[in-house]
Amino acid sequence: QVELVESGGGLVQAGGSLRLSCAASGSIFRIYTMGWYRQAPGKQRELVATITTGGATNYVDSVKGRFTISRDNSRNTVYLQMNSLKPEDTAVYYCNADAKVLYTYEQNNYWGQGTQVTVSS
Repeated sequence: QVELVESGGGLVQAGGSLRLSCAASGSIFRIYTMGWYRQAPGKQRELVATITTGGATNYVDSVKGRFTISRDNSRNTVYLQMNSLKPEDTAVYYCNADAKVLYTYEQNNYWGQGTQVTVSS
């Protein structure tokens, strides 16, 4: 199986920056699209950004120009650089990955445990 572990969340003032990291480990044959989602209290989980193995990116409109997603394929790691943070960015941020495992070559979608990002006004 594949495990995703996020890090880098925390408390920051509005206008500040944070960088989230998510490392994948386990019986990995190949990781495909990776992404970040977030869920604020009382709201549904929403897509923040995704990145393909080739580096093509996609962002939700509300973060365009402020957040940057990147990945290091050699380390099976995806990053989310968040600048100009706003109180409405406050949420639990989840890492997501499509991955194929060794031996069975079964492909599944995986989630991390989440990391809290809190932006104070």
